[in-house]
Amino acid sequence: MIPVGVIVVDKPSGITSHDVVARTRKVLQTRKVGHGGTLDPMATGVLLIGVDRATRLLGYLAQQDKVYQATIRLGSSTLTDDSQGETLTSASASQLAAIDEAAIMLGIAKLTGEITQVPSSISAIKVDGRRAHSLVRAGASVELQARAVTVASFAVHRLTVDPKWLDLDIEVTCSTGTYIRALARDLGAGLGVGGHLTALRRTRVGPFSAAEAVDLSDLTSKSVISMGEVASRAFLTWGVDERASDAVAHGRRIEWGPDDSGPLAITTAAGDLLAIAVRQNGLAHYLAVFV
Repeated sequence: MIPVGVIVVDKPSGITSHDVVARTRKVLQTRKVGHGGTLDPMATGVLLIGVDRATRLLGYLAQQDKVYQATIRLGSSTLTDDSQGETLTSASASQLAAIDEAAIMLGIAKLTGEITQVPSSISAIKVDGRRAHSLVRAGASVELQARAVTVASFAVHRLTVDPKWLDLDIEVTCSTGTYIRALARDLGAGLGVGGHLTALRRTRVGPFSAAEAVDLSDLTSKSVISMGEVASRAFLTWGVDERASDAVAHGRRIEWGPDDSGPLAITTAAGDLLAIAVRQNGLAHYLAVFV
């Protein structure tokens, strides 16, 4: 029997998120696999993989806050905002020497909180039906619209100084839709020396952390977390009785009980996931039903 649920994978560097999906399909012998929240090939860390009907959960899980560890190199900008792209600008030694820690922290402060960010052109955002990263790598010019994101924290753990560059080892907690490579780009631009990423690791998506993530080589059916457990960890839950469970399973709306307006997970008394719902006119409005 094909397991149903979510796998927390520790994606290695050098492969795409779709490569992880393909590997999971092969191991579990099913096509019903998807991922939530793309990680670039250079990036490592937490990638949520949905199996069977749990793929419908991924969009809701991807909306939760994320934590990243990264290294920003100040001193040059690149086409891709990371070390894999063509260098566009390079700062002089005198420009770098003029930057002190206070200036860096001021620049970081401007990129913390509720901000407006232009996504990196090397992103999965679609432009005229094609992924932005594909257009850029094909030599096209891509202009993306700015969007509101929240950077809850932007901490520097280490500063390494070289005559040709400054490296910042950072940790960022942010809302979905935030591009860490764009933070590197904008920090460098604000300091007048350019900036890009040399390393990126996602350490948490919602309640799911790298500490529990499975190496791709160790992935088995036992790696799948049940939908009920996923729901209890990622959402507020509302357990309902057998009669209400039957109504939810058949899409019939029930009277809303919780104080919170949602979205939350409706579960059976045993903890099995029935639906993701919000309150609407005093009744449960189902965003997704899983039975």
